[in-house]
Amino acid sequence: MDFGAVLQTNPPSARTVQLAKLAEAHGFSHVWTFDSHLLWQEPYVIYSRILAETDKIIVGPMVTNPGTRDWTVTASTYATLNEMYGNRTICGIGRGDSAVRVINGEPTTLKTLRESIHVIRELANSRSVEYNGATLQFPWSRGSSLDVWVAAYGPLALKLAGEVGDGFILQMADLDVAAWMIKTVRDAAANVGRDPLSIKFCVAAPMYIGEDWDHMRNQCRWFGGMVGNHVADIVAKYGTDSHVPKALTDYIAGRQDYDYNLHGRPGNVHADFVPDEIVDRFCLLGTARDHIEKLEALREIGVDQFAGYLQHDNKEETMRVYGETVITAMADHIVAKA
Repeated sequence: MDFGAVLQTNPPSARTVQLAKLAEAHGFSHVWTFDSHLLWQEPYVIYSRILAETDKIIVGPMVTNPGTRDWTVTASTYATLNEMYGNRTICGIGRGDSAVRVINGEPTTLKTLRESIHVIRELANSRSVEYNGATLQFPWSRGSSLDVWVAAYGPLALKLAGEVGDGFILQMADLDVAAWMIKTVRDAAANVGRDPLSIKFCVAAPMYIGEDWDHMRNQCRWFGGMVGNHVADIVAKYGTDSHVPKALTDYIAGRQDYDYNLHGRPGNVHADFVPDEIVDRFCLLGTARDHIEKLEALREIGVDQFAGYLQHDNKEETMRVYGETVITAMADHIVAKA
């Protein structure tokens, strides 16, 4: 299993770079960041500095969207970073949440998302593509390589992920929901003739190493509020009696208005409706042993990467314990099984 660290690009930018370097030192393979150009600093600029000051770490957004960024500019950014630093970028993409909603926009359609994935991937892999009535290709790009991982929750978005994604990103660590979504994505891949096992599966959720459960829950409760925004869209479209797991839909009954200016931040009062049970199910909290047990369960259902959000007050210690204990234990388990 690979491990990623999910950061917010809060100022000072040097702090984000420092955390990324620390993640690499502790054995993380990926550094992901939020991508909301009004709420946080511009991630692609910071990626260049991270890549310059690290050796192996792979960087990318969790997640970008096709609405606030021109697809060809996005592809050019990846191809440029790859030329500068080697192929060390990855693109997480979805329909759009905070980046579009904070400017009173709406998530894009799945048709737009599908088209954008094709254009970005072809151009960023140094290939030509038909776009807007023209055949486009970067004449300066040679050998660039970019995987596009699709973030999704609803049935149709999961279907799209299986049909076109190089990977699938699930932003929650609920075992029941993850098992259902992985099966849905794999079935969609098989239905269009793709190898279901060729798709990488990433579960992303807050990770907090500690023993004070009340404190950990309160530091990570924001995540249930963030996920609730996507779940609310699903319920609005499919209702509460659809085949979407009840564990995903029931908890948002108490959801009220959501302030995107507090998006992804501990102490977000608009996440007060999220019960402790949901925090525990969606996140990885507790001692190293608690984390390892849940990670083992996630790996058993097909998860290839766990990406831990670090939007809390214990970033360095959590990464240290992961590097010294959790990541090592997971690697040792693979060797023991072999």
